[in-house]
Amino acid sequence: MKTQRTDTSKRTGSERPHMSGNRQKSTRDVRGRSAGGVGEAPRRLELKITSDPANLRHVRKEIEKFAAHAGMPAEVCDNIGLVINEALANIIRHGYGGATDKPIEVVSEFGGIELRITLRDWAKPFDPSDHLKEPDPANLTPGGLGLMCMRKLMDDVKWEKLPDGMRLTMIKRK
Repeated sequence: MKTQRTDTSKRTGSERPHMSGNRQKSTRDVRGRSAGGVGEAPRRLELKITSDPANLRHVRKEIEKFAAHAGMPAEVCDNIGLVINEALANIIRHGYGGATDKPIEVVSEFGGIELRITLRDWAKPFDPSDHLKEPDPANLTPGGLGLMCMRKLMDDVKWEKLPDGMRLTMIKRK
């Protein structure tokens, strides 16, 4: 997958990035090295992808690697990868109705003891309050466990309805 650097400092959260065609697109931007200098973990990772499920593995691996460099234990990194995979799959399946050419932005930031991951999409709005009830363990079926995983494996999970889509922010503390 081709990876490019981009400067997103002039973008606001409500602008929709241009995505054309069905090809996988990913832009990777790692900025803001910590003050300690060479060899320290990056403070920010930004990935811009299309809603093609083929992009899930790449994003999951990049976020897991970022979390590991931020000092998260291996099991926590694996859990974060699972949560990212579930959240992106929900955006693709439910928000974009399976369309493979829609934009998604993933930003991961590390600040001392906190890893913050933000997913931004331009899909139809989602109301998590419709899904607050945990599934009955006796009647589990495929699907429907993603929100539960997010809530159980992350310390904070927040959905924001925007005029043109959604923003999901998840936080994991050391």
